[in-house]
Amino acid sequence: MAVSPAADRSALAGDGIAMFLPPGIADYPASLALAKTPVSVGPLPADWPIAPKFSRKAGKTFVSVTVPEGSDLYGTGEVTGPLRRNDRSIELWNTDNFGYADKQAAGRRLYQSHPWVLGVRKDGSAFGLLFDSTWRAELRTGRKIKLSSDGPPMPVIVVDRDSPQAVMRGLAELTGTMPLPPRWALGYQQSRWSYYPDSEALRIADEFRKRKIPADVLWMDIDYMDGFRVFTFSPEHFPDPKRFNADLRARGFHSVWMIDPGVKSEPGYGVYDSGQARDVWVKDAKGKDYEGEVWPGMTKYPDFTRPDTRRWWADLYRDFMAQGVDGVWNDMNEPAVFNVPGHTMPADNQHRGGGDMAAGPHLQYHNVYGMLMVQATREGIEAANPERRPFVLTRANFLGGHRYAATWTGDNVSTWEHLKLSIPMSINLGLSGQPFSGPDIGGFGGEATPDLWGHWIALGAFYPFSRAHAMKDTGRKEPWAFGPEVEKAARIAIERRYRLLPYLYTLFRDSSIDGLPVMRPMFFADPRDADLRREEQAFLLGEDLLVVPKWARAPKLPKGVWRKISLVEGDGKDAYQAELKLRGGAILPLGKVVQNTGEESLGPLTLLISLDEKGEARGRLYEDAGDGYGYRQGDYLLTTYRAESRDGLVRVDIEGAEGKRARPSREIVVQVTTDEGVFTAKGDESAGISVSLQPPVL
Repeated sequence: MAVSPAADRSALAGDGIAMFLPPGIADYPASLALAKTPVSVGPLPADWPIAPKFSRKAGKTFVSVTVPEGSDLYGTGEVTGPLRRNDRSIELWNTDNFGYADKQAAGRRLYQSHPWVLGVRKDGSAFGLLFDSTWRAELRTGRKIKLSSDGPPMPVIVVDRDSPQAVMRGLAELTGTMPLPPRWALGYQQSRWSYYPDSEALRIADEFRKRKIPADVLWMDIDYMDGFRVFTFSPEHFPDPKRFNADLRARGFHSVWMIDPGVKSEPGYGVYDSGQARDVWVKDAKGKDYEGEVWPGMTKYPDFTRPDTRRWWADLYRDFMAQGVDGVWNDMNEPAVFNVPGHTMPADNQHRGGGDMAAGPHLQYHNVYGMLMVQATREGIEAANPERRPFVLTRANFLGGHRYAATWTGDNVSTWEHLKLSIPMSINLGLSGQPFSGPDIGGFGGEATPDLWGHWIALGAFYPFSRAHAMKDTGRKEPWAFGPEVEKAARIAIERRYRLLPYLYTLFRDSSIDGLPVMRPMFFADPRDADLRREEQAFLLGEDLLVVPKWARAPKLPKGVWRKISLVEGDGKDAYQAELKLRGGAILPLGKVVQNTGEESLGPLTLLISLDEKGEARGRLYEDAGDGYGYRQGDYLLTTYRAESRDGLVRVDIEGAEGKRARPSREIVVQVTTDEGVFTAKGDESAGISVSLQPPVL
């Protein structure tokens, strides 16, 4: 087996970014992971520290990269296991894997594939490895990182910078960033397989409003369809979807509706007939239309490698979105197939390609099937609603697919194991370039006990994507389904999220620019602190807020000033609520408790301040219309606040502002949290506000 060093096939492709082409490849090939094709900006320095070695044997491609001694590894996408990914084996083959329990795949192979590893050296500097291939592969991490692929030789990109944050910015430079989502998508969301008929869905919405539990989104699973035919509505259960969506909107709810890839093989069904007329389907090894069984029975699968197929699929959303649909949920898009080995279509099925995509077997395009589907979905929604930001959720995806859709961690179950796994899974998705993710709160399958659900919602309020979901034939899993104590805990947890929405929206805006995750590992607070490298119970939201679940045992927390804070009445005494700590030196923008994001939440705006050792703090608040694209033309306001303590007074001023959006006239509440208590003042942010740190004289 010949082993070829890549030194003669290498070049710099950016600041701290090197690309390595294996022998036989003259130019960087078309890539689905990357936002644009990398180009050489100069020769690789002689002291470049990390270089892959390529080899071929028995039709397979092998890549090996020696890991710097003492490095801790992360990323690798959506898989189970610990946060630290050293000495792991991951299969890159998207798999419908209910409960993460498939006997062959286990948690090593789930719904998405991310051929990416983030490494953090002993000194806190970092590197990232991107294996740019869509083919089925196995990734092993150890003293060496090894990838074995069923495909031809592939490029490898190495990012090497002075911190893990800088490496994540490098990944974003390569794969692009998440588009800024609509603000409503950051609210709490409720789902079940399924809420139907329409009267039952409206009853659920009414219960949220009656019980004063904030929520923004209600989800419609497959039972809304007419016989599980995609892009249809059941005449019995949803006879007037446009009116139903209007009724939801009147209650302050948005709606997200499921669309699967499988199209029922049924002449006379409009979607099928139009697909037949345009010959859009994946072919089998003999060149005939492939058929597989899914929810509607025998179905055909669009070949999304074809530009014409993607245009056809995108056009289907015009009439669908016209029914008042707000968001789309693409599920079963690994693609899943019932009653066959491996739960998917045969590897020798044929995709015809087009444009930059060559024709090839399913073995080549399986891992990007879901990604290409959501690309077409997003393009269709954008065309149907050009003035509104799309929201798309997908189960299957690939590295770079965050450009098109948010994601969740698939069909988990109601167990403590899956509750605890959700933290490292979500963090590692963020460390693989997908900032908008989270699990099904409470567990999709199985029965949740009141205690489990209470702890899960108390944590789930802080996932970037915060949605509770439940499988058909399981007990009810709405916040009030577990008795008054858990309902109260859910209300407190969700109210905390809504108070944090100004901060969360600012983090999402940042991520849409720099690619940094919203939910971050503890070691981001100090990459040089080895004690933080394995911490997977507690985590950070942005750089300023630390979340410690109630059930966490002896979590490793960063050094420095971190002060415990309270956001709503009773959150410090409740049996379920996570402990929140604010970094010394931070200003946290907070809104008031609202029932949905359509209500004005910044009247008043609260600035919660935790001073550092120097008596200073800074924080930012991003504001825009919450939807639409006006922010791209400057219709936004990004304010930087500065606080400084002198002679027992804390002075808070605007340090700087960006954007053309007018500053609203509003009341500002400043709260300075100290080791002695919380000190409060109100005033005008434009004029500055001073807070006395002297307790009042009684």
